Amino acid sequence: MAMNYNAKDEVDGGPQCPPGGTAKNRRPDNTAFKQQRLPAWQPILTAGTVLPTFFIIGLIFIPIGIGIFVTSNNIREIEIDYTGTDPSSPCNKCLSPNATPCYCTINFTLEQSFEGNVFMYYGLSNFYQNHRRYVKSRDDSQLNGDSSALLNPSKECEPYRRNEDKPIAPCGAIANSMFNDTLELFLVGNESYPTPIPLKKKGIAWWTDKNVKFRNPSGGESLKERFKGTTKPVNWVKPVYMLDSEPDNNGFINEDFIVWMRTAALPTFRKLYRLIERKSDLHPTLPAGRYYLNITYNYPVHSFDGRKRMILSTISWMGGKNPFLGIAYIAIGSISFLLGVVLLVINHKYRNSSNTADITI
Repeated sequence: MAMNYNAKDEVDGGPQCPPGGTAKNRRPDNTAFKQQRLPAWQPILTAGTVLPTFFIIGLIFIPIGIGIFVTSNNIREIEIDYTGTDPSSPCNKCLSPNATPCYCTINFTLEQSFEGNVFMYYGLSNFYQNHRRYVKSRDDSQLNGDSSALLNPSKECEPYRRNEDKPIAPCGAIANSMFNDTLELFLVGNESYPTPIPLKKKGIAWWTDKNVKFRNPSGGESLKERFKGTTKPVNWVKPVYMLDSEPDNNGFINEDFIVWMRTAALPTFRKLYRLIERKSDLHPTLPAGRYYLNITYNYPVHSFDGRKRMILSTISWMGGKNPFLGIAYIAIGSISFLLGVVLLVINHKYRNSSNTADITI
């Protein structure tokens, strides 16, 4: 049924109310919010308020940036690339797919002593752990020790969900690509035999990961029995219950495994491998001198043009070596201070011109 359009109804605010009916009121409620009577405040930007703000930001940011930059530069750090792409590298022989396992040794020198606790990292380049499918390829319920998820992993783990008609534990692409090189550090002193540097393998994972997110399946039997009915990931040499000889660092709670499962955001990253604890306040943790790094070369990176490196680093109150934050503070403070000077000159020039014009008139 068609309705007749009446222009007068639109002008008057709608059709007339029938006799005896209730009139519709389209007027908003008489409240401060709907009538837009709320109190408001708007700053008035003048030279007297803007110029001091620029100068204060500059005077605060520049000293903070200098302090952070100096602190970052005081951190000792050395990187050793052992990819082996250079024909003269001792690890070049390990690029052959038939050389498994492969062992190589790299000699290097520390020019300065490393004080305090020293952190050993492994670094990878051109490895995109932030790919969406890669990040999702895991089963957190399985990693938390859920018995049903252990035997029936999530479909997100495909194509690393089952192998040989058995569920994979741990399933997924992240676990399947776990870093498995072995690094050993030795100090070459005056003695006839090199001194091995003790590397601590515990305490490298986050506490919440170790005690909350990752748990082995429950049960009173041996760890091997708890993982009965499962198989190892395709690229692993041994199953998850044989990652370590110590019970509190084996299975899903192995700290090397936990560190690897925390994916990196950028294609070039480093992950904590070992801790070198300071034994005495009288002697440096790693004295200056000659060292060599023994490498069990297992992890292939040549196929995707990746690179591998070992990093030794100390830390400070602000973490590891990262000069960017200090440079950013210095740059922002300098720009702010420079803008304050420029605006001050402009304000002084035009204010004097305005006063002169008023006197002339």
